[in-house]
Amino acid sequence: MEWETVIGLEIHAQLATKSKIFSGAAIAYGAEPNTQACAIDLGMPGVLPVLNREAARMAVMLGLSIGAEIARRSVFARKNYFYPDLPKGYQISQYELPIVQKGQLTIDLEDGTRKVIGVTRAHLEEDAGKSLHEDFHGQSGIDLNRAGTPLLEIVSEPEMRSAKEAVAYMKKLHQMVVYLGICDGNMQEGSFRCDANVSVRRKGDPQFGTRAEIKNLNSFRFVERAIEFEIERQIDRIESGGKVVQETRLYDPDKGETRSMRSKEEANDYRYFPDPDLLPLVLDEDFINAARADLPELPDIKKQRFMTQYGLSAYDAGVLTASRELGDYYEAVVAALGGEPKLCANWVTGDFAAFLNKDNRDIADSPVSTAQLAGLLRRIQDRTISGKIAKDVFEALWAGEGDADAIIEKHGLRQITDTSAIEKVIDEVIAANPDQLAQYRAGKDKLFAFFVGQVMKVSKGKANPQQVNDLLMEKLKD
Repeated sequence: MEWETVIGLEIHAQLATKSKIFSGAAIAYGAEPNTQACAIDLGMPGVLPVLNREAARMAVMLGLSIGAEIARRSVFARKNYFYPDLPKGYQISQYELPIVQKGQLTIDLEDGTRKVIGVTRAHLEEDAGKSLHEDFHGQSGIDLNRAGTPLLEIVSEPEMRSAKEAVAYMKKLHQMVVYLGICDGNMQEGSFRCDANVSVRRKGDPQFGTRAEIKNLNSFRFVERAIEFEIERQIDRIESGGKVVQETRLYDPDKGETRSMRSKEEANDYRYFPDPDLLPLVLDEDFINAARADLPELPDIKKQRFMTQYGLSAYDAGVLTASRELGDYYEAVVAALGGEPKLCANWVTGDFAAFLNKDNRDIADSPVSTAQLAGLLRRIQDRTISGKIAKDVFEALWAGEGDADAIIEKHGLRQITDTSAIEKVIDEVIAANPDQLAQYRAGKDKLFAFFVGQVMKVSKGKANPQQVNDLLMEKLKD
């Protein structure tokens, strides 16, 4: 407990433009190597970069959503370093004058508290290519499809104090960029990845410790595990009399540990200077206001509205607004049903979400429309079917058997609400279980559930559960 962790994250979000940041080449994922790299991406002599206007608009949207300052004038610089998959020998980025500065993001912690994390800056830059080391018999292949892909690097203040806080921040930012539609958030494809700067210091020490940067973390689980390992490594190193060296490290998920990659460069090592091929980026108020007009309702605002408008708990509202598409689907179901927001929430976050996960589908690909789900819930409302039967109807809906009414009629699933019919089944069950009846009447109240279950079994789940409970209570009395 005498140690304090200091964490800052640098998150790279690949912007969802149709072409690269300085060329017209496509950026579709999964293309054959080197089929989406033009002369500009290859750094050929005599070519000139031209800024993608859409990338600038997306950066402004992010800045507005986190309450940041939008620079009316920002500058692109050359960041000089050698990588085999960086053809020009430098990366076009922003250094002294980024497009976004001084924002903040509020995160929710596991203990129910909230914490504000400062966002130092967000700047536009191009991605490098990719080195491929497999299937080349001791050689490496270079795929330049990714070279020139537009990135927004979002740099936090070093204000996180645990791996869980870092994950909460990363998840919130991931939610934000996907909500805004500026990044698809696909971590497996590298669209959203993180570098974590981690250091430790004794509690009360005003000076930061020497940091290590863990590169290219592309899952929330890896971020948490890598940071936790690095914290323990640094503390062990200091307590054993050694010193933490400033360096870049990689996380090995198979071994669950970080390993040294290279000594950490400083800004002056990159020899930044303004790119002579690109004019300063100057934004007028019309451009910024147009980006503001494109902002959707943001997650925290939508969550609060769901709690107020629909009377949902903070938990339900949080689940429904975790995804912009899920929130939209939910509201469409409520509108189609004409009310019952809690019932709709239970089904959208329950069976609907479970079936999406099971089939690994996006909401846009759901075989059950909002109107179809509302139709099913309407039959629960009017007691045509029970909640249990509704699950069978939903499964048939998912399989494409038609709407709820057609499925109910086709399979004879209409709920039994005729009192005399239910009483007849109850009488049969009581007569068939004299020992349990005697035990119940002797004080073994838990057997009531047994009788309910038997009645539902004999009626094939069609008896109205509330009527079964009420009638059984009377029938089982001495």
